[in-house]
Amino acid sequence: MLRRTAIGAVLTAVVVSVTAGVTVLGAAPAGAAVGGSGPYPADYETSAGLPNHTIYRPQTLPAERLPVFVWGNGGCSANGLSQNNFLREIASHGFLAIANGAPNGVGSTTSSMLTQSIDWAVAENSRQGSKYYGKVDTTKIAVGGFSCGGLEAYAVSNDPRVTTTTIFSSGLLNDADDYQLRRLTKPIAYFMGGPGDIAYPNGMDDWGKLPAGLPAFMGNLNVGHGGTYDQANGGEFGRVAVLYLKWRLKGDTTAGSTFVGNTCGLCRTQWQVQQKNLTLDGPTPEPSTSVSPSASPSVPGNPGCSAVYAVQDQWSGGFVANVTVTAGSAAINGWRVSLGLPSGATISSLWNAVAGGTSGAVTVTNQSYNGRLAAGQSATFGFQGSGTGSGGTVSCAAG
Repeated sequence: MLRRTAIGAVLTAVVVSVTAGVTVLGAAPAGAAVGGSGPYPADYETSAGLPNHTIYRPQTLPAERLPVFVWGNGGCSANGLSQNNFLREIASHGFLAIANGAPNGVGSTTSSMLTQSIDWAVAENSRQGSKYYGKVDTTKIAVGGFSCGGLEAYAVSNDPRVTTTTIFSSGLLNDADDYQLRRLTKPIAYFMGGPGDIAYPNGMDDWGKLPAGLPAFMGNLNVGHGGTYDQANGGEFGRVAVLYLKWRLKGDTTAGSTFVGNTCGLCRTQWQVQQKNLTLDGPTPEPSTSVSPSASPSVPGNPGCSAVYAVQDQWSGGFVANVTVTAGSAAINGWRVSLGLPSGATISSLWNAVAGGTSGAVTVTNQSYNGRLAAGQSATFGFQGSGTGSGGTVSCAAG
């Protein structure tokens, strides 16, 4: 399992370097604060009641109440302008977005600062004389963060006021922290930078450990760890973040169709998409996981489970593939996948499962946390390999 050791050390180094870089860069260009592509041009401000944060809001508050999005910066940076374009874009669509750290602040932040943001928004909504009095929808609150900020988001995701969690290019660094996954009860979405993202193995490992039945979305865009936050209006990450928040915090099912179903708006695009238990509305979960068009169905195996092999990314000399295991009409207590690798292909790293080899015919078994599946429930494991991924085969046996 490529996680928690070398990856954790490198991600920690990235976090430190990002923080240092933000400290040196200083102020954003003049006039950069107002804008966004939404109907409410957005600005940022500070508040004496929340001095170590940056508050992004529509410059003119709309009649509609503002859902809340609290944010942990990359590198756990205390510069609240670190992802300025991205957060301003979100605010311009009618959200109150609050980043850890003052504008051009220095140092680092903690997860408790996200809780402070929520506390402040709730208090301001009920404080007579506040510009936000009665203007904030305190029943719709999302928490999110990039890289180290994603770890901050995980830490407070069990706050009962949180409606949904968003993790951007991040993943838990230590297995001892997996309790944060087990306690998740609200929908979660991951937006990762693809296999070139240093957080990719950790994020995918977290994905495989999510509680059964939890509504979850995973999107990978091959832009690396840095994402698109600095691009105009936050680039592609800004666009999809707005759509996700419109769906989860405003009930916009048109926006939700971007993420749900085999014909979702991000499916079969440059995004690599996976889904768990997602529906636009109604109580019945969707047990399937979307895969890329290169998916290959399993060959016959034990009817207790089935498996689907999908090449998620291919480049000269290497590839990343995922295998989705789905229980049949009855619950299973473990699974075993017979993986036939293409000629010349070898596994260099694997997550969310245990492999009994690296080339040819490989037997892959579940981890302790993802072997027990209810009827129709799925688990996913992935691996990076050398060679060509196309043509791999899988079959599944329960137990």
